Amino acid sequence: MWQILLVLLFLMLTLVWTILITAGYVHIALIISAAFATIIAILNGFKWAYLEKGIITNIGRSMQAILILFTVGILIGTWIAGGIVPAMIYYGLMIMSPGIYLVATCLICCIVSLATGSSWTTAGTVGIALIGVGAGLGIPLPMAAGAIISGAYFGDKMSPLSDTTNLAPAMAGSTLFEHVRHMIKTTGPSLIIALIIYGVLGMGHGGENADMSQVDTLMSVMVENFNITPILLIPPVLVILMVVFKVPAIPGLLGGVVLGVLCAVAFQGADLGEVVTLTAYDGFVSETGNEFADNLLTRGGFSSMYYSIGLIICALSIGGVLDSSNMLKIFCEYLLKFAKNTGSLVLITIVTCILVNIAASDQYLSIVLPGRMYKEAFEDRKLKNKNLSRVLEDSGTLSSPLVPWNTCGTYQSTTLGVPTVEYAPYCFLNIINPFVSLFYGFTGITMEKMTDEEYEEVLRQRALDAELAAKTMS
Repeated sequence: MWQILLVLLFLMLTLVWTILITAGYVHIALIISAAFATIIAILNGFKWAYLEKGIITNIGRSMQAILILFTVGILIGTWIAGGIVPAMIYYGLMIMSPGIYLVATCLICCIVSLATGSSWTTAGTVGIALIGVGAGLGIPLPMAAGAIISGAYFGDKMSPLSDTTNLAPAMAGSTLFEHVRHMIKTTGPSLIIALIIYGVLGMGHGGENADMSQVDTLMSVMVENFNITPILLIPPVLVILMVVFKVPAIPGLLGGVVLGVLCAVAFQGADLGEVVTLTAYDGFVSETGNEFADNLLTRGGFSSMYYSIGLIICALSIGGVLDSSNMLKIFCEYLLKFAKNTGSLVLITIVTCILVNIAASDQYLSIVLPGRMYKEAFEDRKLKNKNLSRVLEDSGTLSSPLVPWNTCGTYQSTTLGVPTVEYAPYCFLNIINPFVSLFYGFTGITMEKMTDEEYEEVLRQRALDAELAAKTMS
C-alpha cells in the first residue's frame, strides 16, 4: 500500500510542480508519472508487455472520445465559416441581457442535454454560441463556461439517453428509471442552489450600469461580415434532433460538418475547396478588423485538437498502468476499511470516484471501478442499489469536467476555449452535488433500505454467482 500511495503522491507533486511552479506542459508530468508507476509495477513482478497492453487498452476505451474531439474541431471551424455560430451569437445577443444570462444559459444547456443525453454535444453546439453571447454581454468567460457546463452535466446525469446514466445503475445493480428518480433528490436541490448563485452573480452584470455598447458593436460586426439569416439556426437544431433520435455521435457531428460547409458556400460565398481543406483543418481565421470579434471567431479546426488529444493519451497512459497493475483496486479495498457507517461509506465512494477521475483520467472508470468495489459494502448495510448508483453519478460524472487532464475536462476546455482551472470554480452544480450527496449519507435522508426479503435475495444471488464462478474455473 505504501508503494501505491507513493505513486499517487508522486503524480500529485509532479502535476503541482508543473502547473504552479514551472507553468509548463502537463503532458510531460503525466509521462514521467506513468514511467514512475511502471517502475513500481515491474518491481512488484508485472511484465512490461502486460502493462503496455493495459495502457493500449485504456487508450482504446477513449478512442471514441478522441474521434469526437477531432470531429468537433472541424465542426467549430466550418460552423463559423458558414455563419452558423455568428448567427447564433447575433440572435442570442438580441434576446439575452447580462442580468439573466447565467441563469438562462444554465437552463438552456439543461434542456438541450436532457434531450440529447450528452454534455459534449451540448457544449459543442449551443455551448460555443453561448460563450460568444456571454463575451458580447461582458460576462467573464470562466463564469459563462461554468454555467454552460453545469447545465450540460445536469442533463448528462439525468437523461435516460446518457451513457453514464445507463452505466451507473448497471454497475450498482439498480434499474435505469429507478436510478433517475433517485437522483432527482440530490440533483434537483443542487440545481436550484446553483441557479440562485448564478442569479446573484448575474445581478452584478445587469441593471443600469451594464455597458451595452460592446453588444451593439459586436452585432454590427456580425451583420457586416456575415450573411445573417434565421435559416442558419437550422443546422444546430438538426444536429440536436439527430442525437435525440439516437443517431450515433460521430455520424451526427459529421452531418453537422456537412451542413456547415454547405452554409459557408451557399450563404457566405466561400470557396468549397478552401472550406473543406483549409478551414476544416486549420480552423476559421476571422479578419473583421475588430479585435474582440476576431479573437472570438478565430477558432476550430482539426489541428486545434492536437494539444488536447495528446494530453488525453498521456493521462490515459498512467491510468492504464494503475488499472492493469491493480493499484487502483487495492487502493479502493484499503479505503473500504474506514467505512464504519453509511456516511463514511458514501464519503469513501465519493473520494474514490474523484481520485479515479484524477489518477486514471477516465470518467467511465470512475464509475465502473468504485461500482464494482463498493457494491457489496452497500448491500451489506442493506442499502438499496440505487443509493450506490446515485453516489457514483453525483461524484464520478460531475467531477470529471473539473480535472484538466481528464477526457471530459480536456474536451470542455478545448471546445469552450476556457482553461479548466479557470471555469471550475463556477461549475456550481458539479461542486455542490457531491456535498448534497454526502449530507444525505451522514443524515440518512433518502438513503433507502432493503427489506429483509430483498436482502435475503441478494445473499442468494451472491451464492449462485459464486457457485457459477467456481464451475467456470474448474
